[in-house]
Amino acid sequence: MKETYDIVIIGGGSAGSVLGDRLSADGTRSVLVLEAGRKDFSWDLLIQMPAALPFPAGKSLYDWKYESDPEPYMNGRHIKHARGKVLGGSSSINGMIFQRGNPMDYERWGADPGMETWNFAHCLPYFKRLENALASPEDELRGHDGPLKLERGPAKNPLFPAFFNAGVEAGYSRTPDVNGFRQEGFGPFDKHVYKGRRLSASRAYLHPAMKRKNLTVKTRAFVASIDFEGTRAKGVTYERNGRTHQVKAGEVILSGGAINTPQLLQLSGVGDAKHLRSLGIKPVVDLPGVGQNLQDHLEAYIQYSCPEPVSEQPNLNKARMPWIGLQWLLSRKGPAATNHFEGGGFVRSNEDVDYPNLMFHFLPVAVRYDGKKADTDHGFQVHVGPMYSDSRGTLKIRSKNPKEYPSMVYNYLSTEQDRREWIEAVRISRDIMSQPAMARYNSGEISPGDAVQTDDEILDWVANDAETALHPSCTAKMGPASDPMAVVDPLTMKVHGLDNLRVADASAMPYVTNGNIHAPVLMLAEKAADLILGCKPLKPINTDFYRHGVHPADAGTIKG
Repeated sequence: MKETYDIVIIGGGSAGSVLGDRLSADGTRSVLVLEAGRKDFSWDLLIQMPAALPFPAGKSLYDWKYESDPEPYMNGRHIKHARGKVLGGSSSINGMIFQRGNPMDYERWGADPGMETWNFAHCLPYFKRLENALASPEDELRGHDGPLKLERGPAKNPLFPAFFNAGVEAGYSRTPDVNGFRQEGFGPFDKHVYKGRRLSASRAYLHPAMKRKNLTVKTRAFVASIDFEGTRAKGVTYERNGRTHQVKAGEVILSGGAINTPQLLQLSGVGDAKHLRSLGIKPVVDLPGVGQNLQDHLEAYIQYSCPEPVSEQPNLNKARMPWIGLQWLLSRKGPAATNHFEGGGFVRSNEDVDYPNLMFHFLPVAVRYDGKKADTDHGFQVHVGPMYSDSRGTLKIRSKNPKEYPSMVYNYLSTEQDRREWIEAVRISRDIMSQPAMARYNSGEISPGDAVQTDDEILDWVANDAETALHPSCTAKMGPASDPMAVVDPLTMKVHGLDNLRVADASAMPYVTNGNIHAPVLMLAEKAADLILGCKPLKPINTDFYRHGVHPADAGTIKG
């Protein structure tokens, strides 16, 4: 017997968790969430313990382990892309950094034809709806009763204030809240960690909703295709426990993320018709924008040794880990209770940009994302990279096999702007680290090191050493039907030319935002839920925010 649901959501990651909660809230619709990964067990330390974040990446139990094709401007390297293979998606394995992006990101979205309802005034109420910003209880720009509880910092390790002060000495500003009035500047970051434990999207949204009788969540359910009757999506076919299942649906919503969503669309006959026919797939609708406009953030780690015993480097020693883990198990406190990405900053690297185009994450430890530590007793590092590069990539399926990973080329470093901003990024990082505030803590650069000085040497180092910041996006972008590369209607989230099929995840973003993208994805899904339900959208909030050249240089900042 075939299953039937009013709504089927493909993907139980960040966006799917929001939608599963919001679309089932009134109890009138039967909702099925299909997640290809496994359950996010409460006892699984590698996804519940914040400091364990380096361990799931690269492990098949937690990570889909995608990688790019040879990147033509990065010496043919295959760039690894970790994606969460578990309920909660990448929010269950990411760095837990919560950044809305700059308000000007959404002004850019809203400036495109047909995208007027996605400017900052229209997005802000949805950010507020999802947040419980515990560190900003009186800030009217922040939310205070949403499902996602956000702690800040605390950034009390002496390396953090030294780094913030060094940014001021280098000519930049302090800011009390990068998600508040002024993003530009240096200060502590928000994180989706609550009482020493990761608060993923599934834990914040989906688990509390699972008690509802009208919501069904199935894990290890691999969706192979969207089923169509003409141009109407009528359901999906998925595999689970070695068996093939078919589900009838009044509405199908794709929330698989910027890799899986365009992949599944193409497998189901939605995409560039010429490419699909070449693989023996009959096109349902010709949408050449599916898999195009691929965007991401590339980042590099600039590492330093520290002469004073103040870093977290000793906590990477395996002999200490059992005691650190025991402390966390007993009290949810100690070095394991934080993501360590407790602060950083945003700056403009040149006067041609209107808002910050570089992001810094500061870590009081010298270690790569895969857990490989630098050879030093004490150290620290700054992660840096351009935020709105004009490089664009593509994602295309290779065959009709739904389990074959798609071809992905991001084209990092492919444009003059991208290369110029990378040179600026490294030089500005070094300038900040050379300021008096860092002098007592800086005993020399470990990576890239003194041998990398010229523009060409910097670009060569970036090409050989930089990694993805894990923010793939924009592969099924929103835009009006008059835009030949648009895939999703921004007023309804429906896929152009099709009935009963919508997209709500990072793939629908038209441009990547200038920060970690988990928060923007949650916002997009919150807004999409209202559009899907046919509810009146939340009233726009027209408010002031910092604009370079408009507000005084010290507006909204904290000195020192």
